[in-house]
Amino acid sequence: MPRGLLTREVDALAARVTAEGLCPLRICWQDGRLCSFELIDADVLSPKRLLLPRLAEPHAHLDKAFTWLEFPNLQGTYRGALVANRKEHQSRTFDQVRQRAERSLKLALKYGLRAIRSHIDSVGPATDSSWEALLDLQRQWQEWIDLQWVALVPIEYWSSQEGQQLAARVADVGGLLGGVLVPPFDPGKTRDSLRQMLQLADRLGCGIDLHIDESQSHPAAGLKQLLLVLDCMSITVPITCGHLSSMGLLSPGAMRRLADRMAHHRLNVVSLPLTNGWLLAKQPRRTPVERPLTPIHQLQLAGVTVAVGGDNVQDPWFPAGNFDPLALMAFSLPLAHLAPWQRLGLAPFTTAAAKVMNLSWDGTLQPGSPASLLLLEAGSWAEALAAPPHRQVIVDGNLLQDLDQ
Repeated sequence: MPRGLLTREVDALAARVTAEGLCPLRICWQDGRLCSFELIDADVLSPKRLLLPRLAEPHAHLDKAFTWLEFPNLQGTYRGALVANRKEHQSRTFDQVRQRAERSLKLALKYGLRAIRSHIDSVGPATDSSWEALLDLQRQWQEWIDLQWVALVPIEYWSSQEGQQLAARVADVGGLLGGVLVPPFDPGKTRDSLRQMLQLADRLGCGIDLHIDESQSHPAAGLKQLLLVLDCMSITVPITCGHLSSMGLLSPGAMRRLADRMAHHRLNVVSLPLTNGWLLAKQPRRTPVERPLTPIHQLQLAGVTVAVGGDNVQDPWFPAGNFDPLALMAFSLPLAHLAPWQRLGLAPFTTAAAKVMNLSWDGTLQPGSPASLLLLEAGSWAEALAAPPHRQVIVDGNLLQDLDQ
């Protein structure tokens, strides 16, 4: 197991540890809960299986997953994705959303996810059918995967009567208010819209999860407006900033100052390196050598909680992906220099993701933790990330069978 996921209640300091931070342990569970941890008195390289908690996906789009074939974005641009997404939404049906989302959940369970936060396109003709389909699946899947919903609309929509009615419905099902804040925009109008959104969410007790600064220009323009509003308000609900790609283009000093202000306001961040790496900084016949990317390490050093999400799966925004958290970890190794044998490299996929999603279990392993585990046929991180390993999924102490069906 990764020693960084073991708490003080487990006497692992005496364990022999590999260079990758893995220590050989024998665990037992009873009635769906871990009950004992025993050091294995053997060569540290002898265990050939790697144990992790089941993982969490903090940012997905189940309503549009697997729509690439019908609505491709072959140029791979942000604008092309937006146009194709709008076309798909016009023809979307209850059955289509349900079928795509159920396919997504089967893959997520098979690959070891225990929780997913999904944004739902919530303006347009398919809004009601999308929500009905996903809420129906949430009831059916509650035993296996914790599902969270975010209503994705333009920021200013929450200021309208229709937006307030939608917010009340979202609050009734325990959802979050979302929105898109990407330049160019009018700063004054944007701050006013943000202020009204924050007040509405705080009044209803809804968390907020924004698509913000998914851009290759105007570095951190949206974040700056959000911080100006928060400087004048007292908000009790959690706020998550998804993407923050253009923040990575700031100078080190400017980046550090903004990160400190984010920590002061207790903002959470979800980095989405796959979709951003595909869509942003595109120029015809030129390979981008400078990429807009969430400054994960700099934010962590400032005390900001940062998770990493897979975002889009085979839709107009990203043609690949399959809800496999280990594949996401493998891609993040070169894209974001996140090494899972380092505590801050593993946290975005485990404890930080759980914190951003406000899950009841933070993903650490100790007596009393849920026996909700992912057992990999791999003896090292290198082996686990080199190719998708065979894995066994354990839910409440029970081994899931027939995951390929």
